[in-house]
Amino acid sequence: MTLAQEASDRDPAVGLRAVRALRELAERLESLQVASARDRGWSWQEIAVCLGVSRQAVHKKHGGKRRILKRED
Repeated sequence: MTLAQEASDRDPAVGLRAVRALRELAERLESLQVASARDRGWSWQEIAVCLGVSRQAVHKKHGGKRRILKRED
């Protein structure tokens, strides 16, 4: 069963675990994409516009997390 199927399961325990897993996945993806954008020279404002949040919000959440992405060349 996929996460999408589990999220709509009639059993609340199954559905809630799927919701948690989806939330954690979204957080990891956001962090990776913000780091990628910053590595490519994007401003906090440009990132914020894409995420639909304020520049301050995205900087507060991700500003201290400078990550080095592994690149396949």
